[in-house]
Amino acid sequence: MDRLRKIPELKSGLQFERRLVCAKQHLLTRAISSATPSSTPPATRASSRLRAPQNQQPTELRSQLQQQPSLPEPLLDLLLILPPLLDANNPPLPQDTLQLLFAHPPLSDLETLLPALAPVIASNLRTWALGLARIAHPSTNPSFLHRHIASLPATLTSWRSDLTAAEADLSTHRLRSLAVLTTLLQSASNSLSLLIRALEVKHGVVARNLELRAADVALQARRHDADAAIAAVSVRRAVYTPEAIAALKNYGAHLRDARMRGEERIRGLQAELGEYGVGVDGGETKERKMRDMSRVYRDMARQMDEVKRDLDRLNQG
Repeated sequence: MDRLRKIPELKSGLQFERRLVCAKQHLLTRAISSATPSSTPPATRASSRLRAPQNQQPTELRSQLQQQPSLPEPLLDLLLILPPLLDANNPPLPQDTLQLLFAHPPLSDLETLLPALAPVIASNLRTWALGLARIAHPSTNPSFLHRHIASLPATLTSWRSDLTAAEADLSTHRLRSLAVLTTLLQSASNSLSLLIRALEVKHGVVARNLELRAADVALQARRHDADAAIAAVSVRRAVYTPEAIAALKNYGAHLRDARMRGEERIRGLQAELGEYGVGVDGGETKERKMRDMSRVYRDMARQMDEVKRDLDRLNQG
């Protein structure tokens, strides 16, 4: 059981060691890739540290480093070769290539060049540490920032623990806010329910009275509609008795017969007029002659009437 309990501790210890190794390797790689002599001005060191790993080719970096008189030629070559080899993001080189590199200068003289390389890396690391100390203690005098370098790990650990605690507090406060919001929403829904009940108690009687009145009016309207239908049926029965219905049927048959006789009479008269040239194509001359004859007949009838009146006067005289 004790061994099982120690397994998480061992795992956390191994993870811490791995992180520590990775951090050291990263710092060493960055320090070597941006290493410059201590006599270089800060602006020159910053510009070379920012541009050399990304924007400059190795030949340009070599020519820039050669301008520094305090660095020997083998150390410059070592500073150019070590950063790509130590960078974990680059793919590993084949074993033959590594053997070839370590068999020739400057890697073959690595032990000899380490004493000269260490101060450069230490100076660069110190510059970075001073920058971190300036961020950690912004109100401290720059001449006293070196005193806080030793406490940087503890400060960063404290900041990380504070950040973790703040994140935990934030999550706790969020959960509490959600709980309070849920309670508030529940209270709002309860208040709405109570308000609806109060409105029902206050205005429910009037609403039910109006509803009952509306139902009564609807029933009365349906009853009057039924009474009107019954009255219409009774009036229809009283007016249209069986004898009246039979008489109306006979009268309708008589009207239809009279209509047929009238249509036959109209057709006969039209045929008779056609014989006299009325309403027939090409009978204009005959029609004119018949009109003249009718005019002469009217004149003769008028003259006969005048003669009869004269005779009557003579007989009376």
